[in-house]
Amino acid sequence: MPSVSSRAPIAAPWPRRVLVPVLALFVAGCGSGEESDSGTESSEAATTTSATVYRGALLLDGLGGAPTEDAVLVVADGRFVAVGTEGSVDVPVGAEEVDLSGHTVMPALVNTHVHLATAREERIRQLRHHAYYGAGVATSLGMDEGEAPFDLREDPVEGAALGLTAGRGITRPEPGRSEVPFWVNTPEEAREAVRELADDQVDLVKIWVDDRGGQYEKLTPELFGAIVDEAHAHDLRVTAHIFLLEDAKALLRAGVDAFAHGVRDQVVDEEFLELAADRPDFVYVPNLPASGIDTDLDWLSGTVSAESLQAMEEGDGPGPDALEGFRIQAENLDLVHRAGVTVGFGTDGSSPWAAHLEMEDMVAAGMPPGDVVVAATGTSARLLGLDDRGTIEAGHRADFLVLAANPLDDITNTRQVEAVYLGGVPMDRAATAQEVGEAEGG
Repeated sequence: MPSVSSRAPIAAPWPRRVLVPVLALFVAGCGSGEESDSGTESSEAATTTSATVYRGALLLDGLGGAPTEDAVLVVADGRFVAVGTEGSVDVPVGAEEVDLSGHTVMPALVNTHVHLATAREERIRQLRHHAYYGAGVATSLGMDEGEAPFDLREDPVEGAALGLTAGRGITRPEPGRSEVPFWVNTPEEAREAVRELADDQVDLVKIWVDDRGGQYEKLTPELFGAIVDEAHAHDLRVTAHIFLLEDAKALLRAGVDAFAHGVRDQVVDEEFLELAADRPDFVYVPNLPASGIDTDLDWLSGTVSAESLQAMEEGDGPGPDALEGFRIQAENLDLVHRAGVTVGFGTDGSSPWAAHLEMEDMVAAGMPPGDVVVAATGTSARLLGLDDRGTIEAGHRADFLVLAANPLDDITNTRQVEAVYLGGVPMDRAATAQEVGEAEGG
């Protein structure tokens, strides 16, 4: 299967019993039915009879503007009915009210690149685990076979991230790695693979353009050009696993929609930046490797045993080659971002907590925390064609996080998750932690 980052799950026993801090949400009373200037309840929010109003939080809406202080969020039937400031939003009569003063609210994370199990029950556990760490969407790229990935996408389970799927990816023959992807050698084979994916209604088309260190032939411009052309004819977007700068340029010329990794062999040049910047809909997903910088992992104690945490913290860490790899990719992300290229978000592997490590590394590479939040929410939702997720605005699905601190002050504050709401319903994080512990610990 495709190479995974150093953030893959730790193969160690998980605790049978875990203690998870839970946000105490206090009901402040019922709404008073505030009226509009005309003296009538004219807004959609005011006519809602069954709603919840969240007051007082600092709001990061995923759109990229300035944060909203003392925000008012009205949620009904799983969606945001109204979003604004105190006094600008009509309060529904009889609505339950939740005081979030001192907290920060942001959209649930949208991860465009993970690899999930194809067995139904294991995949459900993984999607719940991703939700525990704040993901509302997790997209499994190119290694999915069977019906479970598609069934769970069409009929999501409660308290879990929405699992999107690219089905089977497309590559040249790679014997000894995996037989899940389509192996293609001709443009017609490439087009036929895309047609099968279109019939399956995949969420992205995943391709690999990588010779795996000289082990295999890789997709040529003729082949990936046919894939991109056929995918676009079926209104599908194509994301590419890449390594080399020269391949990245060729893919941009062919019209690829996104990279599932950043350029990894060298620092990008002006030609690359111009090619990328000239494509306003193109999305660069950096998918950074481990930085080698020591970091506190105690925040993982909700779902990771003390023994596993100790092993992670005492490990040898990445070697010189890996550290140089991070330096190149971090510099490339900084250059790409400064050039105005759209940046998205993905982590590879299956570790649900890797999203928070990736955000920290993106900031370390030079992106402002606010831009990282947008990349991990609104931008990634747009890449996936999700027009009602990723941002907090009226009409959108109410997938949001309640944080104990502001990520704009310190991006690691995204780890201080106190509540996760999916479709307006708070997930039971304690139950999910226990489920994960029992499954992994036997």
